[in-house]
Amino acid sequence: MNPQVFRQYDIRGVADRDFDDAFVEELGLAWATTLARGGKSRLGLGRDCRLSSDRLHRSLLEGLLRGAMEVVDVGVVPTPLLYFSIAHWKLDGGVMITGSHNAPDYNGFKLVFGQGAVFGSAIQELGSLIERRAFVQPATRGRHTPRSVLSDYRSHVLSQFRPCPGLKVAVDAGNGCAGPVAVPLMQALGLAVEPLYTEMDGRFPNHHPDPTVEANMRDLAAAVKRSAALVGIAYDGDADRIGVVDETGALVRGDELLAIFARALLAERPGGPACRSAKNGQYARNPGGMPGRAQIRRGPKRSRAFSHPLQDGRHRRRQGRLPPRLGTGPRLEHRAGAGDAL
Repeated sequence: MNPQVFRQYDIRGVADRDFDDAFVEELGLAWATTLARGGKSRLGLGRDCRLSSDRLHRSLLEGLLRGAMEVVDVGVVPTPLLYFSIAHWKLDGGVMITGSHNAPDYNGFKLVFGQGAVFGSAIQELGSLIERRAFVQPATRGRHTPRSVLSDYRSHVLSQFRPCPGLKVAVDAGNGCAGPVAVPLMQALGLAVEPLYTEMDGRFPNHHPDPTVEANMRDLAAAVKRSAALVGIAYDGDADRIGVVDETGALVRGDELLAIFARALLAERPGGPACRSAKNGQYARNPGGMPGRAQIRRGPKRSRAFSHPLQDGRHRRRQGRLPPRLGTGPRLEHRAGAGDAL
């Protein structure tokens, strides 16, 4: 076991080097042990489209079933859909198999306990469980139930967003998981979509799946200018972070996106609290809101804040409205209503 794979916010490494079948099965059993000791037994399981994800899925699932978990398997989906399934179906937690924005040979595991992300010492404890082999030994085997979440997610999106007919947007899915979900949803909302690299391909043949790197945004910028789109949106491999270019093809930074998002959200909830990281100091001058700092994974729940930014292009929002990683519709709706460009 390579202890370096147990990181602050996930378990991540080079799939063929760090995650052999035996280790991944024991990781599943260790996570089942953690859930069982917390009185939990029903969890969601998803995976991204990387070439190694199917193998990791088989081994992890075997460990979870050995630990007597009831596994609701949502298949190959963007990470936000796994999170949505946990909240929507009131599951006890979950695991997303994904290498996120990393190179194709990487993969990893993002964990959810209850409705909260698992990080820090809780991730390190899983490594300790495996080393000590301190697993539960249930008398019965768990159950595996494949179930699609896409229809429920689509209904949720369409119930929350006002259509924006004819509004043009370029979308670079980077051959990750976003394409089959985000583009049809945007089209259902009336957006005219200029699509790039929307077919899932775990080799990521067109560019690295990280939209925070300027070189990976060149094709999107060109598509925006070519199609006269209002905005361009790029997703990373598992669609939990975005990169944005404006109508001229220029990059829009994460803190600039926050200012746009905050104006729209504060129009809905004037004076409402929002969390920010220390890097987003400029947000403190945003009129009409009550910004505050908090540990970025726990802040919104503790403060009841409706949104907070991460500099890497991720934006988190409290449960009850669509996570903006795939929910770009209301932001475009806000700009269209304002009558100006991004």
